[in-house]
Amino acid sequence: MTSPREKCGVVGVALENGPAARPLYFGMFSLQHRGQESAGIVTPDGFQQHDHVGMGLVGDVFEEADL
Repeated sequence: MTSPREKCGVVGVALENGPAARPLYFGMFSLQHRGQESAGIVTPDGFQQHDHVGMGLVGDVFEEADL
């Protein structure tokens, strides 16, 4: 390899009501072969953005309480 390469999967969810973290988790889980080094979710609550990020596979970064 002559230069750094990056791969990632991006998932977006738009809901009128309810939390989007769980659908985002499952979408990211299905795309994790695109980038296995880290995972993160950012969700708004109408006032601010909340993020949860970490190194590793989706199943390693997120626990049930995070969703």
